[in-house]
Amino acid sequence: MRIVQLPPDEIKPETVPSRYSRHVLFKPVGERGQRTLSQSRVAIVGLGALGTVLANHMVRAGVGYVRLIDRDFVEESNLQRQMLYDEEDVRQAQPKAAAAAAKLARINSLVDIEAHVGDLNPLNADDLLTGVDLILDGTDNFSVRFLINDVSVKYGIPWIYGGAVASRGVSLAIVPGQTPCLRCLFGAAPAHGAADTCDTAGVIGPIIHMVASYQATEAMKLLIGDHEHLNRRMQQWDLWYNQYSSVDVAGARKQDCPACAHRKFDYLDAEIEGETIQTLCGRDSVQILPVQASFLTLDQWEQRLSPLGGVSRNRFLLRFHPSDEVTLVIFPDGRVLVQGVSDPAAAKTLYSRYIGM
Repeated sequence: MRIVQLPPDEIKPETVPSRYSRHVLFKPVGERGQRTLSQSRVAIVGLGALGTVLANHMVRAGVGYVRLIDRDFVEESNLQRQMLYDEEDVRQAQPKAAAAAAKLARINSLVDIEAHVGDLNPLNADDLLTGVDLILDGTDNFSVRFLINDVSVKYGIPWIYGGAVASRGVSLAIVPGQTPCLRCLFGAAPAHGAADTCDTAGVIGPIIHMVASYQATEAMKLLIGDHEHLNRRMQQWDLWYNQYSSVDVAGARKQDCPACAHRKFDYLDAEIEGETIQTLCGRDSVQILPVQASFLTLDQWEQRLSPLGGVSRNRFLLRFHPSDEVTLVIFPDGRVLVQGVSDPAAAKTLYSRYIGM
């Protein structure tokens, strides 16, 4: 874990841009804390509801480097709660990471923003989640969270778990070697379909902002080295039914935890073949991630598929419509979303027919 060395007290006023003046006035941050933020590096996994709020806070706060990771593109149903997107992003089928990066760059040109349009998986997690001081969870997928947890424990990088569905939310800061890790608390990812999602139970916008703003506050504490005020309890809210709880999980750290005790990283070391096909719950979509990257460009895919159905594309993805009911969304790395089906076998049949195995 990174040990923060705060700069000396003697800092010239001009070293901190005036845009951060309210942070400087806030004594727990001050000039030294703001300078530390500007030297910090953060990765955000998922640029949906939680992720857009997190990214907005990190960039406006002046975190020096922010890495955005998301595999999806903007759809109309996102606009109710995903604060960085608009109707033009929907019309252009913009990837979320790219659309978020473009807007954030206009908000704060002093921050280095790096967007990755792609799926976080065991093959790339080491590269995408290291080289940073903190990982922020904006995902809605427990398997991905356990993958984040493996990287966190393996490399000693703290991360902040967050989740929201319906009017309920939860958050917890996880610091390797100091707090329980996710596997201490939950053991393993729940079976597919066992937990509610925003696509099955809905979600209201205010719980998103509640959870993500809490995550962002704890992130700032970690980044400037204020471990004294870091909240190590699990926070839970239900805004609609006026419920709040704070759970002491300090005693939940397990001596036989596969990850933080025995350093077995089952999610990070998983065979990628086991993660190739994933049903997106409530989305009527199946994602297929090939083991080998595609050797065709989007231009070449357009030429190949145009005679077989409708094709539209931008520089990030191509949408192929073999029928009114089905759409195949193809990304440059060969990843495909088969929309209009929920059965993996049916999705694989369509994939084989039009893309090949």
